[in-house]
Amino acid sequence: MEHTANGQQSEFFVVLADQADLRHAATLQTKIAKGRYVYNALLNKSQSTQGPILQWLRQRGIESRSFYIVNAILVKGTREVAESLAARPEIARIEGNPQIQNNLPLATEEPSQPQLIEPGIRYTRAPQVWALGYTGQNIVVASADTGVRWTHNALKPHYRGWDGQNANHDYNWHDSVHDGPTNPCGFDSPFPCDDNAHGTHTTGTMVGDDGMGNQIGMAPGAKWIGCHNMNSNVGTPARYIECMQWFLAPTRINGTDPDPTKAPDITNNSWHCPASEGCSADTLQAAVEAQADAGIMMVSAAQNAGPNCSTVENPPGIYEATYSVGALTTGTDNIASFSSRGPVIADGSNRIKPDISAPGTGTRSSTNASDSSYANFSGTSMATPHVAGGMALFWSALPSLRHQLAASRDAMNHTAHFIPSTQCGDAGPPNNVFGWGRMNVFAAVQRTVLPRPRPTPAPRP
Repeated sequence: MEHTANGQQSEFFVVLADQADLRHAATLQTKIAKGRYVYNALLNKSQSTQGPILQWLRQRGIESRSFYIVNAILVKGTREVAESLAARPEIARIEGNPQIQNNLPLATEEPSQPQLIEPGIRYTRAPQVWALGYTGQNIVVASADTGVRWTHNALKPHYRGWDGQNANHDYNWHDSVHDGPTNPCGFDSPFPCDDNAHGTHTTGTMVGDDGMGNQIGMAPGAKWIGCHNMNSNVGTPARYIECMQWFLAPTRINGTDPDPTKAPDITNNSWHCPASEGCSADTLQAAVEAQADAGIMMVSAAQNAGPNCSTVENPPGIYEATYSVGALTTGTDNIASFSSRGPVIADGSNRIKPDISAPGTGTRSSTNASDSSYANFSGTSMATPHVAGGMALFWSALPSLRHQLAASRDAMNHTAHFIPSTQCGDAGPPNNVFGWGRMNVFAAVQRTVLPRPRPTPAPRP
């Protein structure tokens, strides 16, 4: 309403009441089956219901773009257009598409010398899993962020689009930044590019290893793909949703031939969408849940609004369907002062968040300054890729749990190093400061909690 005052035009989502029912996906046994079912159900629902609205918009020359991961249409128009659409019986609600200012971490200190294996990687026990022969092989992680400098020495060998000699960015990269202030990557970049350094840094913590002593990543045997969902630090719900939609069924660079079999296993989401800037609690929920239905693990930052309680307050970190991560002071089991706490009250759920914690201060990782640049950043943004990479390690070691999201979260939660706290409620486990505690991926691999409701078998005498 603010952005359409005095006859101005603004972008807004027209969300249809008729949304796809994805419950059948839970009965399907493989990631490919889940992904195809979810993609087809969503696409068919959007194609069978959006036609009259799109025709109405075309007849009036109104700019629009159709989405299917949420049955919604992004429209650019006046308040009169919004009110006319809101009056239609098939429309559930109208939501704005505000510019979201993400306060992304900046370098906190001079980059340290490489420690062969960075402290956060050691503290979550990744090297012990590597010693068993599991480094993330056969798992694909995805960066939803400011982009990625794909040519970085620590990242290039792990990019799914690089075969050792040639690059193929089809199905491996998407740019959802189509307009706005100028940035170093421009718009619709046909190859991975990072306009801020943040995305290159978080991707490095998931998979980075240059083979020459810069072991910065949790799962160096995994492959990565990427989607650019922020213009420097500015996101919009449309950019966020477009990346989530692309992850469901990646496309060629020109947007054609979507293929749900090329979806990532895990997405890293070190960003947020605050209500204070017009992003309501349910703006992104359907898109987040569609990814989960398709067997994609969405790992999300708990945000940097601590130390008070109920500061996990913005999508996507508030949702049950996201695995939300708090930040520890690296090398200790102390919560970082900036790490947001639960319970979640933004949506009335009183949900315990974060779900789990990982090192998040002074994290040394790759940046976009050059192919050999590194910097130390702090934030829940840095803790989150430790967990995304940790889940990649876990699934490479235990492929039978791959895409069983609830069972995998249970395994990671119940083997975490629990840290009690009564700051924001019961001591737990879990609690609203640390969740289930510090991730210990080696313990998760060693003592996997079997999927509920099957009991753990008793040891033989």
